[in-house]
Amino acid sequence: MKTLNRFTTIRPTPRSNFKGNARAVDKSVESVDNLPRSTRVLGVFAKEPIPGQVKTRLTPHLSAEQAAGLYHTSLLETVATMADGDFDLVLCYSGDKNYFRQTFPGVELYEQHGDDLGARMENVLRQFLQQGYQQAMLIGSDSPDLPLLLVDQAFAALSSYSLVLAPAHDGGYVLIGESCHCPHLFEDMPWSSADVLSLTRQRAEASGIEYFLLPAWDDLDDPGALQRFLRRSPESRTAKYLRSHRPETE
Repeated sequence: MKTLNRFTTIRPTPRSNFKGNARAVDKSVESVDNLPRSTRVLGVFAKEPIPGQVKTRLTPHLSAEQAAGLYHTSLLETVATMADGDFDLVLCYSGDKNYFRQTFPGVELYEQHGDDLGARMENVLRQFLQQGYQQAMLIGSDSPDLPLLLVDQAFAALSSYSLVLAPAHDGGYVLIGESCHCPHLFEDMPWSSADVLSLTRQRAEASGIEYFLLPAWDDLDDPGALQRFLRRSPESRTAKYLRSHRPETE
């Protein structure tokens, strides 16, 4: 495992033989028409922004309606940033498909399936790799200033590693990517806890999975993260939404 200094350029080395338990994915396809447009795919996990069902850890600091508006704005900004990347972009949604179709015309949609977050993430990554992508990655919709450069570095790391992670400051991760599928990394995980990243790393190390750790980033899950975000990215669309609806967050 290696840790990357913030925004250091990755220079991938040839992949060594993989020694872990990651599942080799059958990437055969029925016809050339089924091949992805790119060898890389980024999935953005998102929910329909219904008040009371998103960003609940930000209430009562924000009202349920304000929290839903923040989520909607953050998702818009995340998709707009990632649309400029050199990879296929897929919006992995939960909720009313019409909301996502109307809000993000032209963006490919994939409905989430699974009983919990881990099952849904595992399903998406497995499907991506089975479709023929060589590198598959997931991010959330609540890190609206996540740099495209960091995502590009993550894809570069997957040229040499089976797994890449970008930690979140709250103990989870804001990005996970695979070049070989590792389903056990998503099973029986205490999601939304401070132990997610450490347990993921422990499982990878115990299985001999070589992984790359990127610089940490923030997701907007608590008032402290909101304050750091406003200082870090004051001109972002999401920051402007926050200031217009909660001026006291300045």
